[in-house]
Amino acid sequence: MMLRMSVLAAAAIAAFAVSAPTSSARAQEGTVAFKSLNPDVAFALARAALEDCRKRGYQVAVAVVDRFGQTQVMLRDRFAGPHTPATASGKGWTAVSFRTNTSELVVLTKEGSPQAGVRNLPGVVVLGGGLMIESGGSIVGGVGVSGAPGGEADDACARAGIEAVRDKLDF
Repeated sequence: MMLRMSVLAAAAIAAFAVSAPTSSARAQEGTVAFKSLNPDVAFALARAALEDCRKRGYQVAVAVVDRFGQTQVMLRDRFAGPHTPATASGKGWTAVSFRTNTSELVVLTKEGSPQAGVRNLPGVVVLGGGLMIESGGSIVGGVGVSGAPGGEADDACARAGIEAVRDKLDF
């Protein structure tokens, strides 16, 4: 009888050891891995967007924000208006927060639409010029451009910045 109990106890211990997750596996279940923009890539993107706007004759501010909306890079051309840095950061933050380019939000949040209240939330900037930065199907950041004559022109400069680093984003 004692031998039988010992064998059953050993079998139960072995079964538990095989089925119990290791501390390493439990730690992986409790954490999240994500992609993030390298500061050098963020700077190159901002620089390319600024240069594209300069070629078009626009004095702008360009902000690159991380996936959480925190500013990584801010560039302001010497004659860009004093409001442009805050507006550019706000556009990048808005695109990342709502996972939608700001030109699309202009349409989606028009007065009278169910989403119109989004425009009244703190920090939201619903003007063209804020784009998501994506890599491998994940949002890794956002870029906001402010100071060109209209949202379409801001969008074009932001897109030029993203395209300039596209090969570094597909990691």
